[in-house]
Amino acid sequence: MVDEIRHQYEEDILNLSFSGRHTLGTPKVIPPDPQLEERCSNLILSDDQIERVSATLLKEIENGLRQKTNGEADIKCYPTYVRNLPNGEERGKFLALDLGGTNFRVLLIHLGEATPEKEFASRIFAVPHQIMTGPGEALFDHIAECLALFVKEYKVDKEVIPLGFTFSFPCRQEGLTKARLVQWTKGFTCANVEGEDVVELLQRAIHKRGDVTIEVMAVLNDTTGTLMACAYKQPACRIGLIVGTGLNACYVEKLDNIERWDGDFDDPKQCIINTEWGAFGDNGCLDFVRTEYDKALDAATLNRGRQLYEKNGIWHVYG
Repeated sequence: MVDEIRHQYEEDILNLSFSGRHTLGTPKVIPPDPQLEERCSNLILSDDQIERVSATLLKEIENGLRQKTNGEADIKCYPTYVRNLPNGEERGKFLALDLGGTNFRVLLIHLGEATPEKEFASRIFAVPHQIMTGPGEALFDHIAECLALFVKEYKVDKEVIPLGFTFSFPCRQEGLTKARLVQWTKGFTCANVEGEDVVELLQRAIHKRGDVTIEVMAVLNDTTGTLMACAYKQPACRIGLIVGTGLNACYVEKLDNIERWDGDFDDPKQCIINTEWGAFGDNGCLDFVRTEYDKALDAATLNRGRQLYEKNGIWHVYG
């Protein structure tokens, strides 16, 4: 079914491209193709449908924030414990690790201490398929090995540099340096990781090597990292949005609206919320806009019935 959809999609695009061609001189007007329009009609939402999706999204976010309804909510709205936003005056040297797909990036960042062309250095490492689907220990051993290679390459292996760990999978955070994986997404199925603290697993793999000293100072989602990075130069930024291998968003919420908040209520009385809205619709609330293509696509994935909004919204799955 997926191959049939892909073939039809390619055929439609081909027809569309030919319909837009014209020779030099006066453009030739090609009348619309009724069959093509009919085939694509259910992919275009009406204004009423868009408003209904918007209202449903707001309701699901509110359910995620409430104590009584969080258990049944498909948008979990995890507090990140990140409460302060950068103001552009931060200074120092930091490591960053960004894991969220088949590749991950390691960065060495200088804030306010280097010339613009030397503000950061980065390197991308691959995550082989056998590691994505193998034991969890092998995954974190691989990450620790790549971290060691990176800090040695840039000759900072003798320094103790704080590391920010961007782990872009649904996690239930229990503090700034503690996050338990709720479920794997994006094709990862590593055993013995779900339900475990990913920071502890990474630190264990680093300490096991014994050749570098790296301490994780914060764990966050890529949406939170995106918001923080933008706020460093644009202090008014309050929303982070990811449209890539995954689909997710975060935003700044008042503590009074977070019924599951278990921290203090000192200033600032706010916290970044990681919505994990890739699961929006998993409870059936978006069935009114799902098409036969969405259903066929979901049926061909490893995690059927889960992350439906993410699957519907990310074009890479059609490849």
